[in-house]
Amino acid sequence: MSVVLPPSPLLIVPGAVAGPPDTPDAAVAWHYGDPFAEQRAAAQRVAVVDRSHRFVGSITGRERLTWLHTISSQHIADLADGRSAENLDLDLNGRVLHHFVLTDLDDTLWFDTEGERGPDLLDYLRKMVFWADANPEARPEYAVLSLLGPEVDSLLAALGIAELPETYAARRLPTGGFARRMPWPTSESLDLVIPRAELPTWWSRLTDAGAEPAGMWAYEALRVAALRPRIGVDTDDRTIPHEANWIGDVTEYGAVHLNKGCYRGQETVARVHNLGKPPRRLVLLHLDGSADARPAPGDPVTADGRAVGRLGTIVDHFEWGPIALALVKRSVPVDTRLTAGPMAASIDPDSVPADDEPQAGRVAVDRLRGR
Repeated sequence: MSVVLPPSPLLIVPGAVAGPPDTPDAAVAWHYGDPFAEQRAAAQRVAVVDRSHRFVGSITGRERLTWLHTISSQHIADLADGRSAENLDLDLNGRVLHHFVLTDLDDTLWFDTEGERGPDLLDYLRKMVFWADANPEARPEYAVLSLLGPEVDSLLAALGIAELPETYAARRLPTGGFARRMPWPTSESLDLVIPRAELPTWWSRLTDAGAEPAGMWAYEALRVAALRPRIGVDTDDRTIPHEANWIGDVTEYGAVHLNKGCYRGQETVARVHNLGKPPRRLVLLHLDGSADARPAPGDPVTADGRAVGRLGTIVDHFEWGPIALALVKRSVPVDTRLTAGPMAASIDPDSVPADDEPQAGRVAVDRLRGR
């Protein structure tokens, strides 16, 4: 199935500069003339970002939750009305195929994901319905805007709601659609899933109320700083959930629940969690900004000329300068001098969690063997 979304109607907003061609963000604004000021607004005040290139779909039917629960990584069988979750579709070997966000509201389970990956996800969901009372469909008439920053609550009147929803909760919007609270890329992030035809109206309403326009550059910089991966950019066809910080239930801001029944790829998830360690880990890299050329996502990260990782998103941060996400071999010490394309790179030590404790499964096996 193919669902092609046109360029955003908000690209006519004064100052809007479209995302770089041949990138996932080419159809929306990359910035509005001052990328670093836009990042400051998103981090310190409140900004609105056009993310209308997201693929939006819905699933209706009495068994929508229990059915999706059996074929995906998150525990959603009893997801309450007005609640949201992150979820993954894995292959038989536990490798990540799709990452998507869910919201159940008024007997409809909404989902959104990367625009270019949405049709494949929808195709898979439709093939897995069989006899379940579940009807997945594309909803191109809906689009996503995101509000970022600690002053999001100053827009309550413009949004038409009395209070902000809790993290991973949603509230209906009086003019249609809903507002969903997310824990990233900032701790005060609100996604609006609204009728696409009303994008210009919503943009004017929010900016008139004080939200500052910010492009995807700002969103990406804050996302990278928050160590949140983007499917297809910060992941490759070998990525497993443990490598990308996607382990954990909704309360832990994760996309893989470790205490649920069988689903495709679960064996790998359980084995790595209980007995092993992931071969790679997602880290934040600080890059030497003095280089004339820039690497690209997918380029190798090397140490002494030896490939030790894969580069993901590269972006200039308003405080930290050029930064990137990378999947790096777990055996690489944090203080290793690295190279990413033509740029020297170093791992941010705060991005590497301590994981030297043995897993419960390994301890149990050693105990049985008398070690």
